[in-house]
Amino acid sequence: MSVATPNKVFKESDALAVRTTPAGKAVRYALLIFSLAIVLIPVYVLFVTSFKGIGDADPSRTWYLPQTWEFSNWAKAWDELAPALVRTLMMVIPSSLISAMLGSANGFVLSRWRFPGANVVFTLILFGMFIPYQAVMIPLLKMILALEVPQGIPALILAHVVYGIPITTLIFRNYYESVPSELIEAARVDGAGMLRTYFLVVLPISIPSFVVVLIWQFTSAWNDFLFALFFGGGSQRGPVTLALNNLANASILSEYGASMAGALIASLPTLIVYILLGKYFVGGLMSGSVKG
Repeated sequence: MSVATPNKVFKESDALAVRTTPAGKAVRYALLIFSLAIVLIPVYVLFVTSFKGIGDADPSRTWYLPQTWEFSNWAKAWDELAPALVRTLMMVIPSSLISAMLGSANGFVLSRWRFPGANVVFTLILFGMFIPYQAVMIPLLKMILALEVPQGIPALILAHVVYGIPITTLIFRNYYESVPSELIEAARVDGAGMLRTYFLVVLPISIPSFVVVLIWQFTSAWNDFLFALFFGGGSQRGPVTLALNNLANASILSEYGASMAGALIASLPTLIVYILLGKYFVGGLMSGSVKG
């Protein structure tokens, strides 16, 4: 058993004292407040501008409160974006669930079934993470047309499922690598095959990774614009990003506040998801970092 030397004890206690001094706390709080201000300044500008009228939404008055609070901007933005919000929910929910289930199955097989070429297959799947959207637009469009998938929400679901498989596979594989082998072996001793082990043993303990994957896929699909532009089928059939783009283009010269209100409305769902599930997201990311 090792015994700490007096010098080592002094250095550790001295470092702890430095970390807990009032000056150190003041510096930390100042840095936190400064970082928070940088993050919140754009939100403040968006919020106050969303209540400004045509003449009030001027760059010279960016930091000022509205002279007259125009709530009609929010009403107009909601009328324009409400149908697109419903279509976006119809797109992000199934695409997130399907890609999560496929990634979970892939991760379990690649972590527990050491078949010949498993590492090559895993590497090829991960390669999809590094392919930019722009590089796959034409091949993906040809595939969608060949499969006769309708433009709009169905095509976007397929696109996000395909493009989400690499990251979901990586997250689940890393998580399943941390699952004790004894748990899998106990299921096999009880006569469970691979599918039964997956559904009855592994899947119920995969909630942390599912939270991470679902949040990741939800936000990625919700905020996507490039896929929506190619496969959305126009603003009347596409997700909220297309509708927001049309609202901004229509309001840039007339009602600038409406586009700011629309931006806030479009960002609320992802904000709510992170507020409600943020702590589970961090916990899920850390759950597969230590093997045990």
